[in-house]
Amino acid sequence: MSGVNKAILVGRLGQDPELKYTNNGNAVCNFSIATSEKYKTKSGEQKEETQWHKCFAWGKTGELCAEYLSKGREVYVEGKIKTRSWETDQGEKRYATEIEVGQVQFLGGKGSQGESNAPF
Repeated sequence: MSGVNKAILVGRLGQDPELKYTNNGNAVCNFSIATSEKYKTKSGEQKEETQWHKCFAWGKTGELCAEYLSKGREVYVEGKIKTRSWETDQGEKRYATEIEVGQVQFLGGKGSQGESNAPF
């Protein structure tokens, strides 16, 4: 039996994306998306909860993200949830859960220029 690993997010970038290249020349773009949920408590108080999601995109998709995304820009991403681990210099085990972006749509909103809703 196989499973499904799919994340779909619509949110805003918290900062400008960062584009890097691996030693063998592959592009990778890193960025964070904020998603917010508004709800009322039992007492009727309005609350808002924000979650931050670390994302990365490879190759041409990563290059396009770096070119068209900026802080505050709204974006739709589809991808896989990945957890990586590493050991610090002090020997502590650390983990990070991130979204490996497979598809992206640049949406309107703050920071958007040259509107494009084309999926990549």
